[in-house]
Amino acid sequence: MSNTPHELANDFPEHAARISELRGRDAHFARLVETYHSLNRAVHRAETDVEPVSDLFMQDLRKQRMALKDQIYDRLNT
Repeated sequence: MSNTPHELANDFPEHAARISELRGRDAHFARLVETYHSLNRAVHRAETDVEPVSDLFMQDLRKQRMALKDQIYDRLNT
């Protein structure tokens, strides 16, 4: 298990400029990114035991993060 945060800029470096562009002009995309970042921080805090959670809750957080990342990636490629 990695305790490294899954930042969008690191996961999609080839889309960094597009992420910035879409955040500025697409309110829905901006909300997706902000929600992803909030969820990502929660996962990271849980993984590092800053805010411990149950395994089931951790699994749910990770699934939500993955679903958001998929939505973001789809928007980047449209």
